[in-house]
Parts: sequence; structure tokens; C-alpha cells
Amino acid sequence: MPELSIVVLCYHSGKTILPFFNELEELLDNTGIDYEIVLVANDFAHSKDETMEIVRKLAEGRRRVKTVTKIKKGMMGWDMIQGLNASAGKYICVIDGDGQFPIRSVLEVYQIIRNGKFDLVKTYREQRHDGFYRALISGIYNFLFNMLYPGLHSKDINSKPKVITREVYEQMNLQSTDWFIDAEIMILARKLKLTFTEIPITFAANDSRKSFVKVVAILEFIKNLIVYKFKK
Repeated sequence: MPELSIVVLCYHSGKTILPFFNELEELLDNTGIDYEIVLVANDFAHSKDETMEIVRKLAEGRRRVKTVTKIKKGMMGWDMIQGLNASAGKYICVIDGDGQFPIRSVLEVYQIIRNGKFDLVKTYREQRHDGFYRALISGIYNFLFNMLYPGLHSKDINSKPKVITREVYEQMNLQSTDWFIDAEIMILARKLKLTFTEIPITFAANDSRKSFVKVVAILEFIKNLIVYKFKK
């Protein structure tokens, strides 16, 4: 069992995953932590995207690197669950592989959780450079979440990296296969009375591709937020 598993969501990252991976690997190698990196590059059956092949080549000859390259049966939540299930670490961290979240924050949240005071440690986007639209949507998400689920006081539900203990992950039994997965994690943190903390980060712009968060995903998130409230 490695000390730390880092699950990297790589969907349609293409060659941009290469500098992200290199920086992450160098950061971790310099710490002496017993780690593994789980590169999740699931895709749809008829996709011509090259990310699957890129991450497979990255893993060749690297004992600390795993890949998850399955035919997709869901969206971001499904990918995340596949990656988390493939991980073996005492602590499990998840981060997007597009470089918008600072890579060093992986180490920062890990250093906090390993002290044993918290079950979950995550970031919040104190500064954002991804445009007014995304910031507005995020603000709506967080307002609705805290209105429907008072008492948790999370500043940024969807922010990553998030790191949890393996014991916590096994208690959660995550089910969401879409964009709601981050909200489900925080709802379950509230239900399970987990201790958690958040640290500030600067969220970078993504100039390599357009956002995957469309209007349909926003409406789906709001619907799930309400449905989940009465379901649980």
C-alpha cells in the first residue's frame, strides 16, 4: 500500500497532460513520499482523441504509474470513481489534469491530512482566472449548496485537489456518474460528520480547450442538488 495515491482526471487532455505529469512526478520524487499516480483517461468508443494512448505510454516503465483507460459509461463522476477504485494508497487525492489547479497544492493538502486532524482536506479558489462565466456558475453552485445543506460551510464545493483517507472513501460509496460527484463528496462529508478544512489557491485559465461545463450540465447539477436533498 503506497502512502499517497494521486488520481489525475485526464479526459481529452491530449498532449497537455505531459507537462502536468512531469511537474507532478518531479514534485513527488523530491519529497520521498511513497506514492502512486493513477492517470484516468476513459473515453467513448468511437472517439479519436489521443489521450488514452498518451497516458499508456507515460506509464511504460514507471512502476508508480497506473492507467485507467476504459470505454466510458458516464461522465466526470464515473471517471473519478474508476480512478478512486483503482487507487491503493492510505490517502487518496484527486485533481484535474488540465493544469488549472496548482500542482503543488497536491502536496499541501496531503501534508495537512497526514497530521491526523482532518478526514478530508481540499482547496477553494480564492483567485480565479477562468472568466466571469465560470466564476458566476461556481457562485450559484455554492450558494444553492449551502442553502440546501446548511452547516458544512464549504467555500467552494467543486474545487480540487481533494484528499481523503482510505477509510473515509470506503464509507462514502459514491454513486454520482456526472458533474455532481464533488457535491456528493461534500454532502457525504456532512452526513458522516467528517472533519475537514480548505486552503486557498489561485485557479488558472485554460487556454488549451473550452470548458466541458455546459448549460445542460448546470441544469443537471441543480436538479441533482434538489433530488439528492430529499433522497438522503
